[in-house]
Order: sequence, then structure tokens, then C-alpha cells
Amino acid sequence: MALDPATDPATAGIVGWSPDPAAAPGPDPAAEPEGFVVLADGDVRLHFLDWGGTAVGTAEPAGSGAVLLLPGLLGPAWTWAPVARRLSRSRHTVVADLRGQGLSDSPLHGYDPDTLAADAVAVAEGAGLLDGDSPIVLAGHGFGGIVAAGAAARLGVRCAGLVLVDGGFERHEITTGIDADEFLRGLDEPPEILRSMAAYLADRRGFDPATWDADQERAALDGVVETGAGHVVRAVRPFVVEAIVRAMFAHDPAPALAAVDAPVTALVAVGAGDAEARIAELRRCGSARLAAARSPIRATGFPDAHNLIRYRPAEVADAILRVAG
Repeated sequence: MALDPATDPATAGIVGWSPDPAAAPGPDPAAEPEGFVVLADGDVRLHFLDWGGTAVGTAEPAGSGAVLLLPGLLGPAWTWAPVARRLSRSRHTVVADLRGQGLSDSPLHGYDPDTLAADAVAVAEGAGLLDGDSPIVLAGHGFGGIVAAGAAARLGVRCAGLVLVDGGFERHEITTGIDADEFLRGLDEPPEILRSMAAYLADRRGFDPATWDADQERAALDGVVETGAGHVVRAVRPFVVEAIVRAMFAHDPAPALAAVDAPVTALVAVGAGDAEARIAELRRCGSARLAAARSPIRATGFPDAHNLIRYRPAEVADAILRVAG
């Protein structure tokens, strides 16, 4: 579903487009990422998955149009696997575990967007994505979109494009109609889901059985810890969750996106939350970019829930590859 200013003048600052899932490479089932750690902010260890990748039409490691992918709230790096398996066929592809999530350290500080954006740049440098002269593409899912926007602004001309996957373009108190405290309460899992690993995995599978596979199970397993009693607890520590949610609710994306030199693409899950309010927020960000003499936001919508990297991996990959060129 394209968001088209030609038919809706209120979409000034937005250019509608339609993804072509057939244009994206199929997933590489044999791809297996390597895990690495880079130090940032002194001694904070940041973990990332390097999926490798080759330059288009060659057998050489990719340099041009390399991609850094950032997960959302509570998401380990493995959540990006459906997209990374496609991108790594033609682009050097790296997925970071945000500070406090996945296998990265969980210090008591540093969960504001600016620090997390600096972390993302540190991962790009540590992974060798910035070794050459070619700019890189940044893509973030949900809260990862906020982080990706900050990193894109820091990189300036070293960023070829920014892709926001259902996040990074809205003020959450406006689009959700609740405050950070209520949002935090809503993250609590029902006890019956956490009573065992089997119950937890069955719940995650039930979100969309058609897309459940070994990668989805791996991502789900990376997000929890099984206790000695057989119960399941969230792997991300409570103080990290609270810090990130409060940062997310305090964030205004309009000036953040206006500071990004690179072109911006937004993929919106219009089946998630108040679609009208979310699209209005996207328009607001597009207008802010126009006021800052930036390019409009290229945007499209899908009648799906938030996790587009699971439900629409080919479309997400196509959006990223179009930016990468």
C-alpha cells in the first residue's frame, strides 16, 4: 500500500513507492554468520553478527553498499536473519546487538539514542564497513530505527541511505495513546507463556505459523533464559528495558530525521496500532526534512503487524537494496 502525495496533498514530504519482492534475492539457507565483539564507550563490549557477503557480480568481499542492520526493543541480532540471508548474497551485511540486548554488555548507563547511535558507528567501524570509500546503508527495526537515524546523522556522507522498518518516525505517546509507564506494564508476558520453554516457543510460533522456522526459533531462544525450575525469563535486564522505553517515549523523530543527509525510506506496518496517527507522524517527519532542505521520505505501508522483518523479508530486502544501489 503506497502512501502517495499525488492522491493525498497532506502527504507533503512523502513520496509513495511500491516494493518489488521478486527483485530481492532469495534467502541463502547455507549462510551462517560469525559473531564478533567491538569495544565502545570505553569498555562496553558490543556483539555483532557478520553475515559476510560478496560484491555484486564478483567473488570478492562486498564493500560498496555494505549494510548495518539494527534490531528493535528486546530484539537480538538474530531477528534480522530472514533479511540478512537475502542481503548477504550481494552486500556485506552486519547485524548489531544493541547495548543491553542480545550478547552485548548491559552497563548501567548509555541507553539514550545518542550513545546508542555512537555504538552503532563503532560496530560499523569494527566490522570494517567503513574501511573503504563507499558509503553504507543503515536500517533499523522499531526502536532500532531511532538508533539508525542517529547513526546516519553522525556518518553524514558516509551513509548512503536510511531505511526505517516500522519505527523511528513517530512520537510514541501520540501514536499509542499511553505513556511510558503503561507501555512498560504492557510488556509483561502472561504467566502461562513463561511457565516453560515449550509454552514460550508455542506462543511465538503462533504469531504467524507460516513464517516460523529455525531462524525464528533461534531469535526467540536468544531473547530469553531458562531457569533451573524450567521457567522462562526475559534475557534483557529490567533496568535496560525501562531505560530504552523511556528514551523511546522522550524521542522526537522529526528533528532527528531532518539531520540526516542521506535519503530516507520508511516501511510502515499499518496493521499495527493507530495507522492514521502513525501516518500523520510520518508526514510530520517528511515536512521537517523538507524544511531542512532534505529529500522527502520514500514510504510504503503493509497491512501487517509490527515485525515486518519476519512477515515481509523480501520487501524489506528490496527496500534496502534499492538504497544500496
